[in-house]
Amino acid sequence: MNWIIIIGTLIIVCLGLAVIYGRSRWQSDTDKLRGKLTNGQQSIQTKTYDPKEILDLPEPVQRYFKTVLQDGQAIVAKVEFSQHGQFHMNETEDKWHKFTATQLVVTQKLGFDWDAKIQMFPFINVFVHDTYLLREGNLQASILGLFTVAKMHNTPELNQGELLRFLAEIVWYPTSLLPSQGVVWEAIDQHSSRATVTDGKTTASVVFQFDTEGLITSMRAEARCYRVVGDKLMFMPWVGNFRKYSVQNGMRIPLEGEVGWEHPEGLRLYFKGTITKINYEFAS
Repeated sequence: MNWIIIIGTLIIVCLGLAVIYGRSRWQSDTDKLRGKLTNGQQSIQTKTYDPKEILDLPEPVQRYFKTVLQDGQAIVAKVEFSQHGQFHMNETEDKWHKFTATQLVVTQKLGFDWDAKIQMFPFINVFVHDTYLLREGNLQASILGLFTVAKMHNTPELNQGELLRFLAEIVWYPTSLLPSQGVVWEAIDQHSSRATVTDGKTTASVVFQFDTEGLITSMRAEARCYRVVGDKLMFMPWVGNFRKYSVQNGMRIPLEGEVGWEHPEGLRLYFKGTITKINYEFAS
């Protein structure tokens, strides 16, 4: 019996040491990645929002900027926020897993890093980096920060997918949707408009839906790479919803969002998240 207790104790101690080491190693990698993201940030030429630059935009887009920005609003250069929520990792079973995450975004090099911890089982977490850096996408998932279970880097499809994510999430740093920040707007109807951004060889477009007040309620990308089956790529519509708007540093942004894939049989969400803390740095 004593041997069983000793062995059990050793297993628990080893697991605890592995958790600590894995977390430390993952954090070190995160620090290096984010150092690359912020290194050599470019100067922002337009420092503040001038309402004159939206005069030729589609009507719902003009309504949006009038609703979420104040005249003279400083242009966002960098933003860092914390999230918590639920993540759905397996389509074959209806099981959601809790996650916490931080995200760092830079707006002039069009880059971000989402660093998430998803709880799979008690004391067993999957660490995830979802990144767009120097025009390259990167996706990495690791159990305990030690055992890699998924890794993709710098393919045209991944690069576009990550740029799509950057564009879809601009509602959290709305000055980046201005024409002066590189976004091209196209009219569709009274409640929707298409936003397009180009970064190097990669172009991404998202259709935003606006309510009567002017707030963005949802987004839709017609085709984002869904998965690789053998040597074939599967693309599927990618959609998201936004709600619970709040004023942060003079800007109205949504604090809650959900994202999913539009399957032929209907929408399947895989992400539900809430922003718990957000900090901005502005052009100076």
